[in-house]
Amino acid sequence: MSEAVSSPGLRLSAFLEDAGQLPLDKRQIHQFEEYYSLLIRWNARVNLTAIRDEEGILTRHFVESIACARLLPAGIQTLLDFGSGAGFPGIPIALCRPKISVTLAESQGKKAAFLQEAVRVLDISAAVHSGRAEALHALFDCVILRAVDRMEVAAQVAAQLVRPGGWLALMTTGNESDAQRAIAGAEFTWPQLLPLPGSLDRLLALGIRETGTASA
Repeated sequence: MSEAVSSPGLRLSAFLEDAGQLPLDKRQIHQFEEYYSLLIRWNARVNLTAIRDEEGILTRHFVESIACARLLPAGIQTLLDFGSGAGFPGIPIALCRPKISVTLAESQGKKAAFLQEAVRVLDISAAVHSGRAEALHALFDCVILRAVDRMEVAAQVAAQLVRPGGWLALMTTGNESDAQRAIAGAEFTWPQLLPLPGSLDRLLALGIRETGTASA
């Protein structure tokens, strides 16, 4: 029992089961434990996340991000985590969907340094862009946002980084999703609003950009 209590990996597995999610494999459990340990160490000196207790991190950050990774449509090859912060959901997506080439964009230098270290320690094929996402000269199959400052403004900028036929993914709430979807623009249709675990109100809004449109 003491081992189960002390192991973040085992507790994460239990929280996933409680949320109705499929289990992780052994390699993924080990990687998420390393990610958790790294996050705790860095968060003691760099403000990566305001959530600092183990249960909060595992349920609010890890379980939600893992569920999001599994809900993303098939066929995505490139993904931008816009304003990645402590790596949610981009790092869990890289761990759960290793065929997706993930770019973690973060403008704050200390957070970007954490992301670089996390990519190295976890040995994942993700790139870190230390700067504003709008400075990237690329379009992506999917651009995802979660808990970004000035979310409506960010959604408008992020929308222009989605290739025609690609996806804009907003991890948001029911109360906020209407405004965020509207500001993304008329080029997007929103066929899916999918509930996320851990809250009755949290959801993943998936918008597809109409083909034949060009980036501004």
